Amino acid sequence: MCGIAGSISWHESTRHYLQRIDFAVSALQRRGPDGSGIYSSPNIVLGHRRLAIFDTSEAAAQPFYSSCGRYVIVFNGEIFNFRELREELYAGGIPFRSNGDTEVLLELYKQFGADCLPKLNGFFAFAIADLQEQSLFIARDRFGEKPLLVYEADGVVCFASALNALLEFKIPRLLNAEALQAYLHLSYIPPRLSVLQNVKPLEPGSWLQISASGHITRKQWFSSSPSVLQPPTFEESATLLEQKLTAAVARRLAADVPLGAFLSGGIDSSVVAALGAKLSPGLRTFSIGFPDTPLFDETQYAQRVAAHIGTQHKVFPVTQTDLAAALHDTLAAMDEPFADTSALAVNILSRHVRSEVTVALSGDGADELLGGYNKHKAWLMLLQPGLKEKLVSASAPLWNMLPASRNSSIGNRVRQLRRFAEGMQLSPAARYWRWAGYTKGNEALHLLLPHLQRPEALRIGHFLPGISFQSNDAMNDMLHADIAFVLPGDMLVKVDRMSMYHSLEVRPPFLDHEVAGWLHSLPSHYKINASGQKLLLKAAFAHLLPPEIFTRRKQGFEVPVLHWLRTELHTELLDLCSNEALRRQNIFDPAHLHKLLNQLHSSAPGDAAARVWALYVFQKKYAAVFGDN
Repeated sequence: MCGIAGSISWHESTRHYLQRIDFAVSALQRRGPDGSGIYSSPNIVLGHRRLAIFDTSEAAAQPFYSSCGRYVIVFNGEIFNFRELREELYAGGIPFRSNGDTEVLLELYKQFGADCLPKLNGFFAFAIADLQEQSLFIARDRFGEKPLLVYEADGVVCFASALNALLEFKIPRLLNAEALQAYLHLSYIPPRLSVLQNVKPLEPGSWLQISASGHITRKQWFSSSPSVLQPPTFEESATLLEQKLTAAVARRLAADVPLGAFLSGGIDSSVVAALGAKLSPGLRTFSIGFPDTPLFDETQYAQRVAAHIGTQHKVFPVTQTDLAAALHDTLAAMDEPFADTSALAVNILSRHVRSEVTVALSGDGADELLGGYNKHKAWLMLLQPGLKEKLVSASAPLWNMLPASRNSSIGNRVRQLRRFAEGMQLSPAARYWRWAGYTKGNEALHLLLPHLQRPEALRIGHFLPGISFQSNDAMNDMLHADIAFVLPGDMLVKVDRMSMYHSLEVRPPFLDHEVAGWLHSLPSHYKINASGQKLLLKAAFAHLLPPEIFTRRKQGFEVPVLHWLRTELHTELLDLCSNEALRRQNIFDPAHLHKLLNQLHSSAPGDAAARVWALYVFQKKYAAVFGDN
């Protein structure tokens, strides 16, 4: 696990980009505190910051050169099946100089080229320079667990694990209006975009090759689209899930540094921790508690699970004061605007856990694969509407009259009923987009000045053109969209940025491709139906955990952003959104923006707090991203 950066130039006029590699590598220090290295030539530079997990000796330091001297690699991630692959290569007569996964990956590429990628079980982003051909090959893992941003222009390609490192190449800082408009709706930037023009993440499951003359070849080597085969029975599938997830956890328990697991007390992390404890007795588990907000505190469930499975459990109490104090740190960990408020809790948890271990297992990905969110339940209700659902839709005028707010249980229920009623009137694609974000109609569009308005960025089809939401299994269509869109755009970004800011590696076994790909191919009624959610997971692991873990309601956690924006952040927010500040930026429409700010202080703020929070985060990150070149 590390941070990487690099550049290839094929025009004399772009050689100056290569001279910035030292600065790019320095910007990645928090992702890799254990060492650094640089490869430099007239046409290609590669840089690496190391977080040592496998083979912590200098023998595995990067950049790493092939035995023949033709190839050099910088690699961020882990290959969990590297030992099996190493044995195969060793049997073929290849000698090894290290005991880590980097050399195995490089030798696989040397032997198979891009065809090595399907052999890899892990998460990764890496770059390999062919010193003979003076070409560069970069690739990213199947689901986008590890980041890789790429800047393309005439004569040069630059890449890095984080935007702050990419900016050190002194690339142009031009606002991507399409990304901003989508961000104002979603609170995160879609996975195919960056806040900057000419910068895009390398798509999950894809590779890019740049020749010495600048010819660029792209290929999608993995697709998350489900290939639904004749499935085994539900009972057989439950047995298979136990076997596959156990194997995935076993692979992710390998490390040459201290390892533990997140344990919130929810189903997903509890299953992962239980399997980890079974395979590695004495496993350490960690959670955060919220003693001054009992409604959101899951400590009792986490402790109940830890006692049941026999882990050494540690709870880190987090107060409202702690959350507020973590705001600056959380914003610093974000390289692009990112307004998912749960990042605050992940940041605090990661900081505490890193003081105990270097690697942590997590339950991430299970909700997207198995239909665990409230929106999945609502989607199912709309696919099979009964009298209750029709009454909710018919009562839409009433919900629109009642005060809606996330700040109270009744107001939040009204807000949810309003969104549900709206969804019943929309096409499946429009409904998905509405439920994915916080605005409706042209609200996000109108916040921007006319020269920045991009109407095409108001629909999910623009970002996921291959999803129709009209297959024979419409519920699986929604899950597919979440895996391709929400997972790499929001959930994985949050965990990677917050954990790696504290040099903590997080491993989610549910995203082992042998688990995720197989789950994705199963019919949706194995995962969610009228009787419940995550059905297959519960059936597979009911014997492993206390029964109350499977029957209690799913708990989210609400950061008190409405209170913050009305009180301690109020003055700063007004400064950031003053007429003078808006005039200098030339981005936002003052009238519509101030109308939104006024809604924040009304008796029915609805989703205004989430929308203003996204605005606040953008303004806080604006100077760092769009400062002087």
